[in-house]
Amino acid sequence: MADLSQEEIDALLNAQAGGGSDASPSVEDQGASSADLSGLLSDMERDALGEIGNISMGSAATTLSVLLGHKVNITTPSVHVDTMSMIQDQYPLPYLVVEVGYVVGINGNNVLAIQASDACIIADLMMGGDGLNPETELGEIHMSAVGEAMNQMMGTVATSLSTMFNKKVDISPPKVNLIDLGGDSQMTDLMNQDDPIVKISFRMEVDGLIDSEIMQILPLDVAKEMVTFLMGGGADAAEEPVPEPAPAVAAPAPAPAAPAPAPAPAPVAPPPQPAVAAAPQYAAPQYAAPPVQPQYAAPAYAQTSVVGAGVPVQPAQFAPLTNEPVTVNAANISLIQDVPLQVTVELGRTKKSIREILEFSTGSIIELDKLAGEPVDIHVNGQLTAKGEVVVIDENFGVRITEIVNPLDRIQSL
Repeated sequence: MADLSQEEIDALLNAQAGGGSDASPSVEDQGASSADLSGLLSDMERDALGEIGNISMGSAATTLSVLLGHKVNITTPSVHVDTMSMIQDQYPLPYLVVEVGYVVGINGNNVLAIQASDACIIADLMMGGDGLNPETELGEIHMSAVGEAMNQMMGTVATSLSTMFNKKVDISPPKVNLIDLGGDSQMTDLMNQDDPIVKISFRMEVDGLIDSEIMQILPLDVAKEMVTFLMGGGADAAEEPVPEPAPAVAAPAPAPAAPAPAPAPAPVAPPPQPAVAAAPQYAAPQYAAPPVQPQYAAPAYAQTSVVGAGVPVQPAQFAPLTNEPVTVNAANISLIQDVPLQVTVELGRTKKSIREILEFSTGSIIELDKLAGEPVDIHVNGQLTAKGEVVVIDENFGVRITEIVNPLDRIQSL
């Protein structure tokens, strides 16, 4: 075997390739099927879906940045038409699959897939970690944390779709599952394995911690429906009634007939106007009479004053103002003296992250924000009322009041 020439080696390799010819047609068939599927979407529909994904995932990246406390960047998407089985062949890795159903505005479902390793980093950041040493396996708590992040993201996506489509879009609570695409398990029950689907791929970067790809998977009919809504079509646009303008035009038709007789008397009006030339002479004495009006108005007010003179008028009398405090009826206070109030003594406070709280165990020590010997706060119905020191009375704790909070301070605390 060591004396074989290069030509003989090439011949052996070609023979092996010929012997495995049974497998090669399947690959060619698969390429042909991919080409056939790509024709199900036009270039315009691909651009529209890319724009929808770009806008919606851009707002989702902002929401995820707030949740993780790190900058999240989601790049421009790429749109492909595949099947679920083809996706599983292309990505034989464990994925966290989030299933979302549209309940208002869109008929269909939506699937968001993210690699399990990236989900571990997101879960670690959500629980107060730095994301550098995440757990290698997703437990129930980690799945819940990532599910909440995905819920917030998809809620933001639904809001963006509502704005783009100018209609209300709402989703159902997402279902989160961990699926190994390299095995025989099906990615989701919402879509058949061999039905054509639209895969929108995004590149997601999280502050140097994640540089990976996430996928949004839509049924073909849902994707086309979104394109229709984006282009201004759909049921809302088709409902515009066309026959209504006809009666609207027919109604004004009799109206112009009515004004037609109106101009006829108009020419009759000009002939009498020359006769009205004498009218200004009559109008002048009528307008000359108004100077007499003030003469009538003056006696009217004068008569009123004369009549008022006969009425006895007395100056108003008011009680003298005093600086004495107003007495409070003690009987009113007695009505509420038996009302029970909740008195709480607060030793101190502190803040902990979810990660630190989950690490609590028997014997754990929690450091409070007060020093030893500082007075404790006494709250009455939740309002700070006094301060005091802790004492022991017959093996029971008690509080000796050392200071009553100023009423002004109590008002400010409200």
